[in-house]
Amino acid sequence: MKRIAAVWSVAVLSAVCLAFAVSAGAPGQSQMSFFIASVGPGDGANLGGLEGADRHCQSLAAAAGAGGRTWRAYLSAAPSGGRGAVHARDRIGSGPWLNAKGVQVAASVDDLHSDNNKLSKENSLSEKGEVVNGRGDQPNKHDILTGAGLDGRLPPGEGDMTCRNWTSNGEGSAMLGHHDRQGGGANPTSWNSAHASKGCSQANLRATGGDGLFYCFATGRSAAAGPAGR
Repeated sequence: MKRIAAVWSVAVLSAVCLAFAVSAGAPGQSQMSFFIASVGPGDGANLGGLEGADRHCQSLAAAAGAGGRTWRAYLSAAPSGGRGAVHARDRIGSGPWLNAKGVQVAASVDDLHSDNNKLSKENSLSEKGEVVNGRGDQPNKHDILTGAGLDGRLPPGEGDMTCRNWTSNGEGSAMLGHHDRQGGGANPTSWNSAHASKGCSQANLRATGGDGLFYCFATGRSAAAGPAGR
């Protein structure tokens, strides 16, 4: 009887230790506040608008165990329907942001848009903690949809840089960043504003080295608190 009790005590203690190790172990998805969508909606740059892109971020985060935050897509939008321009930098909260491995990629919005950020192929991971294919990989997926300039704001001018506010899978164009910080374009090492896409279809996005992926950031608020300001 004493032996059974001892065995039971050891089993219980082991279970408690295991649970503690999991909760106190290496940072993971529960602390994640930044990722690249591992997969896009699959309809080119037609993301269902900003709202559809946000829902996609929220869904991927929830599947990875990080759905308890409000997630926003890093995307700008042009003035439409009486609404002014929406700037990607204004949608994502104030930081800091950590990837799925617990690495802080930026401390604040200004840090994110400075040379001090830690964004790179190795650090700009998917919600699953996986490295996203870059230049030299097959297939290349380093073109990330943003619609943003280097400062995180909608680029000035009348040209379409948001694939009709993320509703087009055909005509139009989108500003893209390079998550691996290399390639071609006006700003080849920029994570958010390297060059424009050829078009808005899935085929056009893939033609220049993309797959309709975009960045997702946690605003730091609980999902129950409602949408963050845009």
